[in-house]
Amino acid sequence: MPSLYAEIEINAPKLQVWQALVRKDTWKYWNTYLYDCDPRQPLQPGARVLLATRRIAGEKDTEFSPLVTRVEPGHYLQWVTTIPGLKVVQTFELQDLGSDRTYYIQREIFSGFLTRVIFPLIRRDEQEGMRRMTWELKSYVEQGNYRSESLISQGKR
Repeated sequence: MPSLYAEIEINAPKLQVWQALVRKDTWKYWNTYLYDCDPRQPLQPGARVLLATRRIAGEKDTEFSPLVTRVEPGHYLQWVTTIPGLKVVQTFELQDLGSDRTYYIQREIFSGFLTRVIFPLIRRDEQEGMRRMTWELKSYVEQGNYRSESLISQGKR
């Protein structure tokens, strides 16, 4: 099955990386690849969330509504997007490297008969968007921005 992959080492504890990753309401402060179209929809198993992606700068957003299929707090998030003939499983995994370092892995696995048509068209741009997101997450967490944005969104600042 065709797949895409991005990874990065982040100099921050796993819990801090996790908090930045799952707080969809704060994505607007750091994430230029994935956009939350409805912050009221939680990232919990069985929930369908409305998101959008922008693979490259200047591109029009592409909305999608994946089903969250697995959440292991502090470690793993997975959602699945399906349309007739295409299934995309997107995973986000955090591994503790010790000494307040985290290894972040993001994957997209494509299946279905439309994969051979769609994948070649989006592969390069999708990969670029995923890589950009990994660097943005790293920068956001390492600079400690997630703390101040969390306080703003909770009305404590």
